[in-house]
Amino acid sequence: MSEWTDAIVGERMTVDNQFNDRVAASRFSSQEWGLIMTAIDFEIENADDPEDARVVADTSSLPAIMPELENLRSQMAGMGGAPGGGEAGDSGGGLVDSIKGALGLGGGGGGGPSDEELEAAERLVQEYADELQAHLEEVGKWEQVRLAYQE
Repeated sequence: MSEWTDAIVGERMTVDNQFNDRVAASRFSSQEWGLIMTAIDFEIENADDPEDARVVADTSSLPAIMPELENLRSQMAGMGGAPGGGEAGDSGGGLVDSIKGALGLGGGGGGGPSDEELEAAERLVQEYADELQAHLEEVGKWEQVRLAYQE
Protein backbone atom coordinates (compact mmCIF):
# COMPACT_ATOMS: atom_id res chain seq x y z
CA MET A 1 0.00 0.00 0.00
CA SER A 2 2.99 2.33 0.08
CA GLU A 3 2.61 2.91 -3.66
CA TRP A 4 -0.33 5.22 -3.06
CA THR A 5 1.68 7.32 -0.60
CA ASP A 6 4.64 7.42 -3.00
CA ALA A 7 2.31 8.74 -5.68
CA ILE A 8 1.27 11.75 -3.58
CA VAL A 9 4.65 12.98 -2.33
CA GLY A 10 4.35 16.20 -4.31
CA GLU A 11 0.81 16.77 -3.07
CA ARG A 12 1.95 16.20 0.52
CA MET A 13 4.64 18.85 0.08
CA THR A 14 2.00 21.32 -1.10
CA VAL A 15 -0.27 20.51 1.84
CA ASP A 16 2.71 20.77 4.22
CA ASN A 17 3.32 24.32 3.01
CA GLN A 18 -0.35 25.23 3.27
CA PHE A 19 -0.58 23.69 6.75
CA ASN A 20 2.34 25.65 8.23
CA ASP A 21 0.00 28.39 9.48
CA ARG A 22 -2.09 25.86 11.41
CA VAL A 23 1.02 24.38 12.98
CA ALA A 24 2.26 27.86 13.92
CA ALA A 25 -1.09 28.60 15.58
CA SER A 26 -1.03 25.29 17.48
CA ARG A 27 0.73 24.38 20.69
CA PHE A 28 3.46 22.61 18.69
CA SER A 29 6.61 24.08 17.17
CA SER A 30 7.60 23.12 13.64
CA GLN A 31 10.27 20.79 15.08
CA GLU A 32 7.69 19.10 17.30
CA TRP A 33 5.31 18.80 14.35
CA GLY A 34 8.04 17.15 12.32
CA LEU A 35 8.57 14.62 15.09
CA ILE A 36 4.83 13.97 15.36
CA MET A 37 4.58 13.34 11.63
CA THR A 38 7.30 10.68 11.80
CA ALA A 39 4.95 8.59 13.94
CA ILE A 40 1.95 8.88 11.62
CA ASP A 41 0.78 6.61 8.85
CA PHE A 42 -2.07 7.59 6.59
CA GLU A 43 -4.74 5.16 5.48
CA ILE A 44 -7.88 5.40 3.42
CA GLU A 45 -10.87 4.25 5.37
CA ASN A 46 -13.68 2.71 3.28
CA ALA A 47 -11.51 2.93 0.16
CA ASP A 48 -13.90 0.66 -1.74
CA ASP A 49 -16.78 3.14 -1.29
CA PRO A 50 -16.35 6.36 -3.31
CA GLU A 51 -18.92 8.16 -1.16
CA ASP A 52 -17.50 7.23 2.26
CA ALA A 53 -13.78 6.91 1.47
CA ARG A 54 -11.72 9.16 3.70
CA VAL A 55 -8.05 9.77 4.52
CA VAL A 56 -7.45 8.99 8.18
CA ALA A 57 -4.35 9.22 10.30
CA ASP A 58 -3.16 6.09 12.06
CA THR A 59 -1.95 7.59 15.34
CA SER A 60 -1.26 4.30 17.11
CA SER A 61 2.50 5.01 17.20
CA LEU A 62 2.05 8.54 18.52
CA PRO A 63 2.16 7.65 22.25
CA ALA A 64 5.60 6.11 21.74
CA ILE A 65 7.13 9.41 20.59
CA MET A 66 5.43 11.64 23.16
CA PRO A 67 8.31 11.34 25.67
CA GLU A 68 10.71 12.43 22.92
CA LEU A 69 8.39 15.34 22.17
CA GLU A 70 8.69 16.38 25.82
CA ASN A 71 12.49 16.05 25.62
CA LEU A 72 12.54 18.25 22.53
CA ARG A 73 10.37 20.81 24.27
CA SER A 74 12.65 20.80 27.34
CA GLN A 75 15.71 21.29 25.16
CA MET A 76 14.07 24.19 23.36
CA ALA A 77 13.00 25.78 26.63
CA GLY A 78 16.51 25.33 28.03
CA MET A 79 17.92 27.20 25.03
CA GLY A 80 15.45 30.03 25.57
CA GLY A 81 13.14 28.94 22.79
CA ALA A 82 9.40 28.95 23.16
CA PRO A 83 7.80 25.55 23.74
CA GLY A 84 5.71 25.79 20.60
CA GLY A 85 3.00 28.14 19.47
CA GLY A 86 1.66 28.26 22.99
CA GLU A 87 -1.90 28.37 24.18
CA ALA A 88 -3.74 30.33 26.77
CA GLY A 89 -2.88 28.93 30.16
CA ASP A 90 0.60 27.66 29.27
CA SER A 91 3.02 28.21 32.13
CA GLY A 92 5.66 29.62 29.80
CA GLY A 93 8.47 27.26 30.81
CA GLY A 94 11.72 28.73 32.01
CA LEU A 95 14.94 27.35 33.41
CA VAL A 96 13.48 26.01 36.65
CA ASP A 97 10.59 24.33 34.81
CA SER A 98 13.04 22.89 32.30
CA ILE A 99 15.19 21.42 35.07
CA LYS A 100 12.13 20.07 36.87
CA GLY A 101 10.94 18.50 33.63
CA ALA A 102 14.32 16.90 32.97
CA LEU A 103 14.21 15.41 36.47
CA GLY A 104 10.64 14.22 36.02
CA LEU A 105 9.30 16.64 38.62
CA GLY A 106 6.21 18.71 37.99
CA GLY A 107 4.91 19.48 34.55
CA GLY A 108 2.24 17.62 32.60
CA GLY A 109 0.91 15.26 35.24
CA GLY A 110 4.09 13.75 36.65
CA GLY A 111 6.64 14.78 34.05
CA GLY A 112 5.27 12.65 31.23
CA PRO A 113 3.24 13.70 28.25
CA SER A 114 -0.32 14.55 29.16
CA ASP A 115 -3.41 13.04 27.63
CA GLU A 116 -4.30 16.57 26.56
CA GLU A 117 -1.04 16.83 24.61
CA LEU A 118 -1.64 13.52 22.89
CA GLU A 119 -5.21 14.48 22.02
CA ALA A 120 -4.04 17.83 20.62
CA ALA A 121 -1.50 16.04 18.42
CA GLU A 122 -4.13 13.56 17.22
CA ARG A 123 -6.58 16.37 16.38
CA LEU A 124 -3.97 18.32 14.44
CA VAL A 125 -2.85 15.24 12.53
CA GLN A 126 -6.44 14.44 11.53
CA GLU A 127 -6.88 18.07 10.41
CA TYR A 128 -3.84 17.50 8.21
CA ALA A 129 -5.37 14.28 6.82
CA ASP A 130 -8.60 16.15 6.04
CA GLU A 131 -6.62 18.92 4.33
CA LEU A 132 -4.69 16.31 2.32
CA GLN A 133 -7.89 14.69 1.10
CA ALA A 134 -9.43 18.07 0.23
CA HIS A 135 -6.31 18.95 -1.75
CA LEU A 136 -6.32 15.63 -3.60
CA GLU A 137 -9.97 16.19 -4.50
CA GLU A 138 -9.24 19.75 -5.61
CA VAL A 139 -6.45 18.72 -7.99
CA GLY A 140 -8.42 15.74 -9.33
CA LYS A 141 -6.23 12.97 -7.89
CA TRP A 142 -8.50 11.62 -5.15
CA GLU A 143 -10.15 8.90 -7.24
CA GLN A 144 -6.79 7.69 -8.58
CA VAL A 145 -5.32 7.62 -5.06
CA ARG A 146 -8.38 5.87 -3.61
CA LEU A 147 -8.19 3.15 -6.26
CA ALA A 148 -4.43 2.74 -5.85
CA TYR A 149 -4.93 2.22 -2.11
CA GLN A 150 -7.17 -0.77 -2.78
CA GLU A 151 -4.51 -2.58 -4.85
